[in-house]
Amino acid sequence: MSEDDILLGIALIVALATACQILAGKLRVPALILLLPVGFAAGAVTDIIHPDQLIGEEFSALVSLSVAVILYDAGLGLDLRNLTGQTRAMVGRLLLFGVAFTFLAVCAVGPALFGMSLRVAAMVGMILVVSGPTVVGPLLQYVRPTDKVRRLLIWEGTLTDPIGAILGALVFHAIATTHQIDIGRGYQIGQFVISMAVGLVGGAVGVALLWLTLRVLRLGEALGTLAQLATVIAVSAGCDIVRDDTGLIAAIVTGMAAANIRKFDMPARRPFFETLVQLIIGLLFISISSSVAPASLTPVLLPTLVLVALLVLVVRPLVAYLATMGKNMSTGERAFTGWMAPRGIVAASTAAAFAAPLVQLGLAGASKILPITFLVIVSTVVLYALTAGPVARMLGVARPNRTRPLLVGGAPWVIALGKALRSAGLDVQMWAGQSEERERIKEAGIKLARGDLLATATNPRARLEGVNAVFLLTDDDDFNALASVLVEDNVEGPVYRVGPPHESHGVVAPYTGGAVLFGGSLLRHVLAARYEQGARFLVRPASDPLPPGHETLFVVRDDGSLEPVDETRAVVPQEGDLVVVLAPGPPVRTRPATGGTAVG
Repeated sequence: MSEDDILLGIALIVALATACQILAGKLRVPALILLLPVGFAAGAVTDIIHPDQLIGEEFSALVSLSVAVILYDAGLGLDLRNLTGQTRAMVGRLLLFGVAFTFLAVCAVGPALFGMSLRVAAMVGMILVVSGPTVVGPLLQYVRPTDKVRRLLIWEGTLTDPIGAILGALVFHAIATTHQIDIGRGYQIGQFVISMAVGLVGGAVGVALLWLTLRVLRLGEALGTLAQLATVIAVSAGCDIVRDDTGLIAAIVTGMAAANIRKFDMPARRPFFETLVQLIIGLLFISISSSVAPASLTPVLLPTLVLVALLVLVVRPLVAYLATMGKNMSTGERAFTGWMAPRGIVAASTAAAFAAPLVQLGLAGASKILPITFLVIVSTVVLYALTAGPVARMLGVARPNRTRPLLVGGAPWVIALGKALRSAGLDVQMWAGQSEERERIKEAGIKLARGDLLATATNPRARLEGVNAVFLLTDDDDFNALASVLVEDNVEGPVYRVGPPHESHGVVAPYTGGAVLFGGSLLRHVLAARYEQGARFLVRPASDPLPPGHETLFVVRDDGSLEPVDETRAVVPQEGDLVVVLAPGPPVRTRPATGGTAVG
């Protein structure tokens, strides 16, 4: 392959990976739906993007390091302090039963379906136990199930990846070193313990390095990101040199420790690191799928579909039933949990990393590992992407389009506005930092969000559960401006802030963009002053004429969605909508014909 071919191949892989992820983001579907078939098609029509020709035998080493970075990033999202109560018990059961039943099912049917040895079937079974947040997350964002189901599936998907990777590495060592899968022998158990010990020691070294760079040296965002990347790659590579495939364990341990050790000074936002992880995912899937030869799919196509049917229709429902049995979940929630187990990045990566060495060992059926995994990933992702929405609606677990707003602030006028929105039929939550403000919110009968909510919202790997619109209404304009930037990526819906005074000399607020509520006249201090002077919030039918002096703040659509008035667009009420308005003067007692309700 010439230098021009190599340059063209690299450029094509990067372009395809980026284009697929951009298009997937616009379509609100998992990127795998596009990455896998596009990479497969590109590999079928051209030879310039095949990793074995571009990189050669070193491709498996690059895959291992790349997966280590991905798993470290996934580990950063595992705040174990948030895994409590029944969710913790159900997640534990899903992991235990899911891994065991999937592994045993593939081992039972694999040799007969694919004509492979039991050892290779064991490897396939362990590869297919993983799911992953990179697949489950986008699907759940599109379906929008109940918070209980979403929380359960996200935790399962996030924890399954590292567990599956660890067990996959151990099974690979069991097969490659002893040519048996008898894990009951003392020798084999010793091999497992050695592998785990190397990974744990590497993780401890990684944590120490991160503590030095992020806590002691207190590096900023750019250098902190560079230090994390260098630490993960160095520790993972070092562990793999000492003992093959233990670098994944070290990467996971490092990420989980950094996320859960108190006072660990992780950067609040990691845009470059997040971008790098997204690029790695795209490059891996394009490269791995391009290495799947079309001729290799034909012999395993029908048997793989049978395997997918077994996993989807038998194994997963059984796992979900046993995991949620006796827990506080409805029948629909249990059923939907049993209808959501797509395979993702770690399955493809581990298949690519382990298949070639097993082929070199001459194991029967080892060459089928990658095609089987490719087909299982494509089949499950497409199946769940097409059916998750209708199934969720049929089972009654899809949340309606009603807006669930979070109002941040505890001033009297903010609480009155929250009461008005609640009287319009919305499920309102409020958050405030000061204890007296939180007490006023409780006295008003409005749901008070947990105390660490804003801290969670600034975590780039977290999402605000049960909230799809945020309104920042505190008396601190700089806080509102900064929070609007930090929280925006972690909320399903829009983030708005109340406008600061025009003459404000704040450090941030006058110079920060973002959506500002209510136009240029109803600023924060104006709203507070008018409320103190007797102005009140009214909820009125949109069909009633708006009296003079009343100003529309929100429109609550007939389907429960909330549209605020802002500087950028006009909101036109329709028949059947409600409007939340600011009425002047003392509370206005409207006639029954107008249907207005004063709040506050």
